[in-house]
Amino acid sequence: MRTPQFHTALENPPSQSTLEDLRRPVQAKLAAAWTSLMFLVIYIDYFHLYQPGEIDEIRGGVIFEFDISGTLMSIFFAIIAIPALMVMLSMTLPARVNRATNLVVAALYIPVMVFNAAGASWDWAFYYGLTIGVEVLILAFILRSAWTWPRHTASPAILAASLDRAGQRT
Repeated sequence: MRTPQFHTALENPPSQSTLEDLRRPVQAKLAAAWTSLMFLVIYIDYFHLYQPGEIDEIRGGVIFEFDISGTLMSIFFAIIAIPALMVMLSMTLPARVNRATNLVVAALYIPVMVFNAAGASWDWAFYYGLTIGVEVLILAFILRSAWTWPRHTASPAILAASLDRAGQRT
């Protein structure tokens, strides 16, 4: 005689086709996006060196029609340091400050990224369109993630408990 078998959720794991999709904290999404942007900026600058004549111009002391100087290198450092710092700041700042900082910095960096096309020849239009397009998409993701940052709402039970405690204090 066969005994009936009762199956519980633990005994019946989800099918192999079901993937777990955890909700990621906004801070982690923002840090990942800033990290991706940094990798792109670094590689795009590196690949820029492959354009004919670029290394000769650098050896001649010129970048983007600007004379290479300590001031220019400091400006370039600041332009790169801010997104690099945003990786850390996105994970460490309090939510309200974090949201505002990401909104401001991402919005300011869209024109910075578009400026990379300044002085480019039409021979390189596809390259610059593609690279700037991807950078702007990442910045748009940052703006959207920061703008739609979930708000924490208290449950009715917690709200009622806090009102009870407020009445006891008076």
